[in-house]
Amino acid sequence: MPLRTVELFCDVVALRSFSKAAIEREVTQSSVSQSIAALEKRLGVQLIDRSKRPFELTPAGVVYHEGCRSLLDEFHKLEDHVRAIVNKVVGRVRIAAIYSVGLSEMDRYLQRYRDLFSEVDLRIDYLHPDEVYRRVSADEADLGLVSFPKEGGEFTAQEWQRQPLVLVVPPDHKLVDDGREQSGVAIQSIEGEDFVGFTEDLKIRREIDRSLRAEKVSVNVVHKFDNIENIKRAVEIGSGVSILPEPTVQREVEAGSLIALPLKDVTWFRPLGVIQKRHKTLSTAAIKFKELLKAPPEMLPPVERVHGQKLGRSRTAHAVTT
Repeated sequence: MPLRTVELFCDVVALRSFSKAAIEREVTQSSVSQSIAALEKRLGVQLIDRSKRPFELTPAGVVYHEGCRSLLDEFHKLEDHVRAIVNKVVGRVRIAAIYSVGLSEMDRYLQRYRDLFSEVDLRIDYLHPDEVYRRVSADEADLGLVSFPKEGGEFTAQEWQRQPLVLVVPPDHKLVDDGREQSGVAIQSIEGEDFVGFTEDLKIRREIDRSLRAEKVSVNVVHKFDNIENIKRAVEIGSGVSILPEPTVQREVEAGSLIALPLKDVTWFRPLGVIQKRHKTLSTAAIKFKELLKAPPEMLPPVERVHGQKLGRSRTAHAVTT
């Protein structure tokens, strides 16, 4: 059986989609379907129950997928070992990151990595935190980038960044005044303000709520979203103010659509970490990406200028304390 078929089958399962697997492998969807059908015919057993939406693996499919994944892992380790002999870095690296990781900063890391290791197929997906952990657990991602990383159990975590939290307001807000963008505002100044926050299922929302209570500050939550992009859009149109990690509003601040005000009487931050599955052996390509993350983003070349050419954006203590 061709190894290519095994890889296609594992991609279909990992991405939960025939069409996404086709895009991943740069083939047609019909060729993916035909390959899986041929595989099932060869084995004489159905692996995928296509009658359900989304599709599900049959009991035989679960067993076969686990075996194929182990087979591919060992094969890729062998290839990686051989290439390491001549210091060659190739292969595939899959990163799962939370939506709010900070696109401007991530673009720098991604572009720098691709400059250094052009033969590596590097992909990143921006997801809900729960899905990041699921993908890393299921070996569908080599590394996960999350906030408030969980250490223990099946995951190991490495601290990556501590992002300062700032008060984010529209340009015409009453708190915007000469000098405040540098000197900051007191957290008590948002008492009673309309507030655009995260949904309660996210750790950052619970930590911000806890910290506001500690300062005896009450806000009027008017909107709740599970991603920073929607929060920023709501603040831009004047729905309320918000508290967000400073790097995540860099583009809007530069464009003048939002103002980021430092909190001068408290020091709050959001920790970002890199998680991986415990006891998982990373490929050399994945290790190189993890090592690159140790570099401060401001030390990396801006993504707009690499080799002298402008480039577009790439494909995609207590954490909050008083």
